[in-house]
Amino acid sequence: MKEQWIAVFQQVPEGYIGFVEELPGANTQGVTLEKARASLQEAVQLIVESNR
Repeated sequence: MKEQWIAVFQQVPEGYIGFVEELPGANTQGVTLEKARASLQEAVQLIVESNR
């Protein structure tokens, strides 16, 4: 079964921030939306792996 999460991204003066409300600690930032998405994906993977 593949897990799905809802990611929220907000534009801020420095670029973008992103987080997943269901996963405490899953938050990130990036200069571009693409960088923020990639960074958040990596953070989610690390959190899920460490919680198993």
